[in-house]
Amino acid sequence: MATLNDKNVLLLHPLGYQVEAAARDISRKANIMPPLGLAGIAAYLERAGFGCHILDCYAHPDADGRLRELLREQRPALLGISCTTASFHDGVRLAQLAKSELPEIRVAFGGPHVSALKQQILEFSPLIDCAVIGEGEETMLELAQLAGLEPVEVSGLVWRAGDGSLVDNGYRSGSLVLDELPFPSYEKLAGYPDAYKLPIFNYPKAPNSSCISSRGCPYSCSYCDRSVFRRTFRYNSADYLYEHLHYLHERFGIRHINFYDDQFTFHRGRVEEFCRQMIDRPLGMTFNCAVRAEHVDRELLQLMKTAGCWMVSLGIESGDEQLLAQHRQNADLDLLAETIRTIKSCGIRTKGLLMMGLPGESEVSIRRSMEYVFSLPIDDFNLAKFTPFPGSPIYEKIHQLGSFEEDWRKMDCMHFQFVPHGMEKERLEKLFIEFYKNHFRRNRVLFGYLSMLWKSPDSWLRFAGSAGHFLRFALSNKRYGSS
Repeated sequence: MATLNDKNVLLLHPLGYQVEAAARDISRKANIMPPLGLAGIAAYLERAGFGCHILDCYAHPDADGRLRELLREQRPALLGISCTTASFHDGVRLAQLAKSELPEIRVAFGGPHVSALKQQILEFSPLIDCAVIGEGEETMLELAQLAGLEPVEVSGLVWRAGDGSLVDNGYRSGSLVLDELPFPSYEKLAGYPDAYKLPIFNYPKAPNSSCISSRGCPYSCSYCDRSVFRRTFRYNSADYLYEHLHYLHERFGIRHINFYDDQFTFHRGRVEEFCRQMIDRPLGMTFNCAVRAEHVDRELLQLMKTAGCWMVSLGIESGDEQLLAQHRQNADLDLLAETIRTIKSCGIRTKGLLMMGLPGESEVSIRRSMEYVFSLPIDDFNLAKFTPFPGSPIYEKIHQLGSFEEDWRKMDCMHFQFVPHGMEKERLEKLFIEFYKNHFRRNRVLFGYLSMLWKSPDSWLRFAGSAGHFLRFALSNKRYGSS
């Protein structure tokens, strides 16, 4: 048998469920985001002289055959698999496939689910040799450089020793300087950018893509996973950010970017400088971002609008202030409402992000959320089913707060795996459907979507091509057809 190639690394993004379900998955119809973390790791490894391939099974579901081809052709010594909670089991399946082709390949799992559970990940399956804890660039590079030797001194790693024992090397000290990182290897993503889509009605022009300009979050909401970046918050400079967008525009023709940051405007100075550069040296690009109400005002929003800001998202979570105060800081619904009206008055599209089924939720609080949201000039909203993820503060005591079926395959914010005390799952499902139906029945909202015929014609083309899927979702409230 031919030896492994120590200079080759393969990175995988699992689909997360059966291939035949992908064609019916409404979330894939609406949004396919590039795996930016893997693309960043690939660029970091390639800069150090390693050959990297990325296989994104979410964008290309029927990928088992391609995986076998890459394993046989490249014979990589290291396989990296990045997992969410819902995709972890599929990641293990892919690891088994890889080991059947190359028994000596080293398999490293990473991602938020892995960083949260650490040693438990290796206990789950003997196929997993290492768990990368925290940011992956430096740890994956050091693993690749070992050429199969035991990773005794690689920080940020839990690994399986030759005698079967599990070794925790602890967290890495220090943090990466984001401006020193190469741009992600977008060209390693098959079909980029056309294989990837932002949510419909969330952009004016295509092709479009996502970008991350910061890591971490300075807040500590009960429902947010903090296991990868912990309590750090770092960001790219305005210069780096402008050059990143310039590269995407010149290399791939990208016309719109969604900044997938938790807090895009937390550092006001860099946003102001970035906007000035976009105004002084126009790229012909627009952008979306997510903000907290505490970190925007009319002056900044007007500058962002001039620079090309098309949509701003805000985490509302709940329209019941007492419930909200149990889960996040600064639970001020009046401030949120004022900020949303200000965003809208600046000519920027608004999107509200909400959860249903938080601990402490009741039918009264859900109806308060409906009343609150429908009183605001929100153009679009996303209502997620609360999921207590490993790594979030609430996870440690979740069984005291309601009933929780911890089925990782369904922990994707599309299922009510947790039901708070005093509620029933069936009632939550009915209220979830009612919330969405009431949103789409409002004349102002319907006219807003109609206006997308000229504001986002590509969205309407996508919607028309998949109208049957969206209607079935609206009627059945199920993610995967009849499953």
